[in-house]
Amino acid sequence: MVFQGSSAALSHTGKVRSNNQDSGYAGSNLFVVADGMGGHAGGDVASSLAIARLTELDQPFASTVEAERALREAITETATDLIDTVGRRPELAGMGTTVSALVMVDDYAVIAHIGDSRIYLYRDEALTQITTDHTFVQRLVDSGRITPEEARYHPRRSVLMRVLGDMDPDPEVDTFIMPTQPGDRWLLCSDGLSGVVDDIHTGKALAQGLAPGRTADALLKQALDGGAPDNVTIVIVDVGGQHPVFIGTPTIVGSASNPIGIEVPAARAGRSSWLHPNRQAANEPTHFEPDAEFLEELIEEDRRRARRRRAGWIVGLLTVLALLAVTLFAAYSWTQTRYFIGADDDTVVVYRGIQQSIGPISLSTPHEDTDIPLADLPEFERNTVERTINARSLADAELIVARLRDTAGRGGS
Repeated sequence: MVFQGSSAALSHTGKVRSNNQDSGYAGSNLFVVADGMGGHAGGDVASSLAIARLTELDQPFASTVEAERALREAITETATDLIDTVGRRPELAGMGTTVSALVMVDDYAVIAHIGDSRIYLYRDEALTQITTDHTFVQRLVDSGRITPEEARYHPRRSVLMRVLGDMDPDPEVDTFIMPTQPGDRWLLCSDGLSGVVDDIHTGKALAQGLAPGRTADALLKQALDGGAPDNVTIVIVDVGGQHPVFIGTPTIVGSASNPIGIEVPAARAGRSSWLHPNRQAANEPTHFEPDAEFLEELIEEDRRRARRRRAGWIVGLLTVLALLAVTLFAAYSWTQTRYFIGADDDTVVVYRGIQQSIGPISLSTPHEDTDIPLADLPEFERNTVERTINARSLADAELIVARLRDTAGRGGS
């Protein structure tokens, strides 16, 4: 059954990159985003080869199982294509690509994924990330060592743990099947979008209900407004919905849309890589796949960073506590320069401090019991003492006591 819905695809170089290594495809039943890597030409070739191989699957499938198997086989064949291409053109050594692909089969979406491009589902006013990034920082998030927000700004956020490259003929690809329904909006994108525009703003753009093409334009604008340091590729697929159904010529965007192929400049002498000695480096790759030794180095580096972060938090906390302690001590010391006149059960007392408390802690203590009986004071003075009388200093407090003593003496005569 041919998919019933509408779709759109676009790709943009971004504001920093000199060329577009992304590729995207929106057809009748197949939708793909591939983010290439590997120097000035390698990424272009890798993502283009992935699209070229996968477009063979843009057809109705009899079952989801058949579609899932076909996706796995096509992606494995793409890895073989990459290896064969590097054998013929060694200047492309080290190239690779992410692949996030979706095949519609009746009321189901069949998904294949490797790398850090993403597939999202917008349904019932909620945006859900369907794929899991195959990145170093995602492993840190999964293990609880960093938060998703910290992952967005982690210095190693672009290090891939899995990628479709020219070194592994049997790549580990995630595939799964999900039910879909009319009204669903699927978003496939490279990290040029997801790394700049957060899920909240992406969800708001999808929620506006604009046609797929206008929605993709809105998301691209947000990425460009955010600086767009990498290529941005977006494919949007609406299941059913209010917009016209276009099932005609497939839309191919990015490097795969180049009909004449890719011109590969000569490899630069003296430039090498830990992945391949002849790796092209005209345009630094955005991400790469580490070997085991380098991965251990990354893990140890992250442990050191975590220790430094914990040490920073501890030092910061101790500093705040020390400042708080100094402030409280200074405030308490100031209160001990204050005096007031009050009463205990039956006599006039001079108190040191102020007439306040912090919880159960009183900020005043008796300084001197004057032995002046409250009963000897006239009613007005007695009431005033019971309400307390503030003194500017100890000397001022002594003058007030002297006046009260004289008043009590006259009252008793």
